Amino acid sequence: MFDLPQLDLKNKVSAQEWQLRVDLAACYRLVDHFRWGDLIYTHLSARIPGSDHYLVNAFGLTFDEISASNLVKVDLSGNIIDDTPFNINPAGFTIHSAIHEVRDDAHCVIHLHTKETIAVATQKNGLLPLSQYSMFSLPSLSYHGYEGLAVNDDERKRLQDDLGNTNHMLLVNHGGLTVGPTVGDAFMRFYDLQRACEIQLAIQASSQQAISVPQPIIDNIYNQANVVHSGSTGGQLAWPAMLRKAYRLDPSFAK
Repeated sequence: MFDLPQLDLKNKVSAQEWQLRVDLAACYRLVDHFRWGDLIYTHLSARIPGSDHYLVNAFGLTFDEISASNLVKVDLSGNIIDDTPFNINPAGFTIHSAIHEVRDDAHCVIHLHTKETIAVATQKNGLLPLSQYSMFSLPSLSYHGYEGLAVNDDERKRLQDDLGNTNHMLLVNHGGLTVGPTVGDAFMRFYDLQRACEIQLAIQASSQQAISVPQPIIDNIYNQANVVHSGSTGGQLAWPAMLRKAYRLDPSFAK
């Protein structure tokens, strides 16, 4: 049994940063709860308000070990800002730093290797308009082709260009990614993308002919999706409910 270093940052950072730490740590715990994790790999990052510093998980911890205090503060180059016994995975932060660099609205970036997002991202036609969940992602969905492990600086520009101003991305042969102005919005967007992929694979496995959503409806969905899963009904209401769930599961994330 190995005990983790016990840190207490609550009274050493601003109230804004502490709340962001709590939200991001809760998101890690929820990802673990929904079985979207990948051992100690994949990352969720969030920008600290009013700064060019970001929070990301300590490399080597499982998602159910992440807490508000053991999140690591870094700059866009992955340099650790504060004194901490933990390190980060620089290669893992490459994708996040590339997005934070060009998307001022992407305060939170979630990138995960779920089997469902990898499977759909690897299909030639990608995500199909087969469910209401896919409607939330399709109008703001982009793709990025596989180039190997994301450690090359020259891939950053191509990733940035492929993402553009979209909020959902499928990385071919790799996984899924969502961004949002808050942790809650990014989480809800990943939830929708994950569910859309799960449903598509279930339909395809049934070997039954599927009914696609007509294109005019898809074209009109974007404004509707903005109402349903952002603002007053998304990041502001759904996320507090998820935060309460995280507390019920294990309140240690908020330490």
